[in-house]
Amino acid sequence: MTLDIMMPFYGRVDHFKLAVQSVLAQDDPDWRLVVVDDVYPDLSAGEWLVGLGDDRITYLRNEENLRPSRNYRKCVGLMQTEFAVIMGCDDIMRPGYVRRVKELTARFPHAAVIQPGVEVIDADGQVYHPLADRVKRRYMPRGARPLEISGEAAALSLVRAAWFYFPSLVWNVERLRRHEFRADLDVTQDIAMVLDLVTDGGSVVVDDEVVFRYRRHAESVSAVTGPDGSKFAQERTVFAEADRDLRAMGWNRAARAARWHLSSRLHALADLPKAIGPGKSVGRRRLLRHVFGGLDPA
Repeated sequence: MTLDIMMPFYGRVDHFKLAVQSVLAQDDPDWRLVVVDDVYPDLSAGEWLVGLGDDRITYLRNEENLRPSRNYRKCVGLMQTEFAVIMGCDDIMRPGYVRRVKELTARFPHAAVIQPGVEVIDADGQVYHPLADRVKRRYMPRGARPLEISGEAAALSLVRAAWFYFPSLVWNVERLRRHEFRADLDVTQDIAMVLDLVTDGGSVVVDDEVVFRYRRHAESVSAVTGPDGSKFAQERTVFAEADRDLRAMGWNRAARAARWHLSSRLHALADLPKAIGPGKSVGRRRLLRHVFGGLDPA
């Protein structure tokens, strides 16, 4: 089975080259890489990629900047295989990623989403363990790996904390195409999508063989939109909708966890010191509202 690797591109060219080189270094060569350039001003990335001359690689450049969710939608439309990954253009695949993913898809062919093992790296590629990722580890489902979860247990786990790493996820393409990445969410569209798949009957598989390196750094969208509060405003939308939808399904424990969204509130509280200072009043108000306020009706 060929694995489709979709890579939306907008970011540092040096990180992008490392990401592509990590795909080229896979010990299983049966993959297809599609890079969708979202009109990044520096044309050198595309020129370098085309110059590699590898017929497994396709380079496309959008006519206009689509921003994350619409570019993800375009990537989904370009998928040709049963399973695919939407890889970050600053992340790194370890050499066994494709091999291990194929083992997991063979074992769990009907899974909606597969979370391979991940380690976190900084802007310079050094492994580190920031607070956010230590919390993710605590909230990850417990049990012998690989572990498959579904139903209310999966929804409950996900609304307690978004413990997955979006750029490393392997998607069941048929199931993914039943839904769309939401254009009104450009930071939290990932948790909304995974919840959609779970409430649509899909399962999530979690593995612990580390085959992916997720880059967390100060320039990332998540890092920028945390202190200004916009990420948490989107999380409030997701949690309010989850509370409503999960209650309608009778998944009351999961709905209650969405309503409380405790780990998200604590994350906002941890970001609050970054929103202290001149010109940061809007972000500060958003963070305080997320920490102490209730959800708006969905």
